[in-house]
Amino acid sequence: MHVTLRQLRAFVEVIETASFSEAAKSMHLSQAALSGLIRELENRVGMRLLDRNTRSVSPSAVGEVFEPMARRVLSDLDEALESLGNLKELRRGLVRVAAPEPLSCTLMPELMAMYNSSHPGVEVRFDDVPIDQVLAGLQDGASDIGFGPAKVVVDDSVDVHPLWADPLRVALRADDPLSKGAFVTWKDLRERPLINYMPNFALNVLSNVPPRHHPLQLVPVHRVNTALSLLKVRQGAVICPSMAEPLVHGFGLKFLPLAQPEVSWKIAMFVRRRASLSPAVESFLHFTLNLASTWEAISREAGRDAATAV
Repeated sequence: MHVTLRQLRAFVEVIETASFSEAAKSMHLSQAALSGLIRELENRVGMRLLDRNTRSVSPSAVGEVFEPMARRVLSDLDEALESLGNLKELRRGLVRVAAPEPLSCTLMPELMAMYNSSHPGVEVRFDDVPIDQVLAGLQDGASDIGFGPAKVVVDDSVDVHPLWADPLRVALRADDPLSKGAFVTWKDLRERPLINYMPNFALNVLSNVPPRHHPLQLVPVHRVNTALSLLKVRQGAVICPSMAEPLVHGFGLKFLPLAQPEVSWKIAMFVRRRASLSPAVESFLHFTLNLASTWEAISREAGRDAATAV
C-alpha cells in the first residue's frame, strides 16, 4: 500500500479546517488537486475516510480511528526534520574526543571551553586515556577525534592532521642548581635521573639528541602528574612540552627552556575516517585546525624567546 505524506497532510488539513476549499488554500493547491489527493488516499486504504455533503465535511467512523495515526506519522516526520535541522545548524550534536596526558590536562580543557562558547548546543564528551587507547577508540568507533604525538603509527582507518610543534622544556626542583640559570642543555641533564612519562620517548625525543648527551638514568612512570609529584620529593628532571607550564608551576617547580639541541613535541589530531562526518564532528575538526594556526604562532614566539635567552 503506497500512501504519500502529501495525501496524509491533505487528509489532516481537511479535518482541521472542516472544508475542502480552506484546506486547499492552506496547502496552496487547487480544490481539484486536494480532492484528488483525498480520493487517492481512500483508494489506497480501500475505505472512505471523510463524510462530505454540500454543506460540511467530517471524518467517517474509519477516518476518526485513522486520524491520530496520520497525525503521529506527520509529527514524527516533523520532529525528525527538526532534529536534522538542529544538527545542521549545530544547535545539537555530539563530539567524542580522546587525548592522553599532558594534552588532557593542558590543551584539551581550554580547547573544549573555547569550542563550547561558540557552539553551546554541541556536547563534547572527553576521555583522557593513554595514546594506544586513543587510537583503539578511533578504530572501534568509540571516539570521533583524538589527539596525541604526531609520530604515532596509525592505520588506514584514521586520518592524521598535524597541528603544531611545541618546544620541549624541563621541569626542575627550585633547589636544583640548574634552576638558577636562564636555560638548561641536554648535556646538563645527563647526570640527573629523568622521570619520564612519555611513550616512545627514545623515538620521538632522544632520536633528536646526540647519544653522548642522553640521560644515564630513566625513571619510567605513566602519567605527567605522577612524574611531577615524584620530582617534588626527589632530585631529577621532567621533560614536558611548553604548554604544560601552568601544570608545572602548580607543583611549585621551575620550568626552563631546553637547548643544545632544541627539540619540539609535534602534536596531531586524529580523525576516524568515514564517508561523511556529522556536522558537529566536522565543525570541531575545522575549529581546531583554525585555532591551531594561532597556537602555532604563540609556540614559535615562545621558541624565539627561549632562543634569545640561550
